[in-house]
Amino acid sequence: MKTSSRIAVLFGCLAVAHAASLGAAAAGGDRPDYAAERAARAQGLTQPYGWLSLTALEWLKPGVTTVGSAAGNTLVLAGAPDHLATFEQKGGKVTVTACAPSLTFHGRPLAAGTLLGSGEGDDSALASGRLRLWVIDRGGQRYLRVKDPEAPTLRQFHGLSWYPPDEHLRVTARWIPDAPPHVLHVTNEIGQVSTASIPGHVEFELNGAKQTLIPIEADAKDGLWFVFRDQTYLQTTYGGGRFLTTDVPSNGLGHPGTVVLDFNEAVNPPCAYSPFATCPLAPREARLPVAVPAGEKRYAK
Repeated sequence: MKTSSRIAVLFGCLAVAHAASLGAAAAGGDRPDYAAERAARAQGLTQPYGWLSLTALEWLKPGVTTVGSAAGNTLVLAGAPDHLATFEQKGGKVTVTACAPSLTFHGRPLAAGTLLGSGEGDDSALASGRLRLWVIDRGGQRYLRVKDPEAPTLRQFHGLSWYPPDEHLRVTARWIPDAPPHVLHVTNEIGQVSTASIPGHVEFELNGAKQTLIPIEADAKDGLWFVFRDQTYLQTTYGGGRFLTTDVPSNGLGHPGTVVLDFNEAVNPPCAYSPFATCPLAPREARLPVAVPAGEKRYAK
């Protein structure tokens, strides 16, 4: 699933939203191949520069931030030269004012005075040896994100834990458009709040009781993105909530219809594995009063 609104950009969880799609809503309503999906999920997380390789998230405050392995830097970074780079943030713009020869961009040495953008793809990364660095935007603030394929979280990965698939937790929900759209307030892991206009909600039955969920993203082409929490968070699932994506409702976003919610495909956000991620927390409107024992369980660190 692809999300493109400002709320998805703020939380920087686009790649996870894609991963959360896994095999959601298999063709013709067929049962997904959960074993294959879950193997692909683990493979994606353990890529050299996947979410498990995060090693730093540093707020680039107005003024100067120094980065390197030597004590005294603002961000002391293992695996970097003593003095890797000096970043200056002024008026929301970030410039590299000094850098080691090892710091490159697109394979070429980075020149002092370079103004940096805030992209999050591979083509926006700075490199120094095995390290990759990005300047990212969160709520109008700039942060430095660092990934390292030698990160302890990646080297010590010991597998994911899942509930056994349960066909009763693959449910057909009713999509109900809302007029006017619902204004959703979503807080992320670092305390920032974003708002989104959501054109509807879903209703479904679980254990004989009606449940309601509002997605944090609804796209006419790509479908729905939920960040939900249920009562399993008390013991077995991640407390901040889990991600679930779906197809577009059967009659589009503007008309009543149906949509499959396969809770067996619920996955953890990056913050379940790393303290250096910025993920949306399940909003009040997406906290279920019942347990949903399906999908990915809490990661045992």
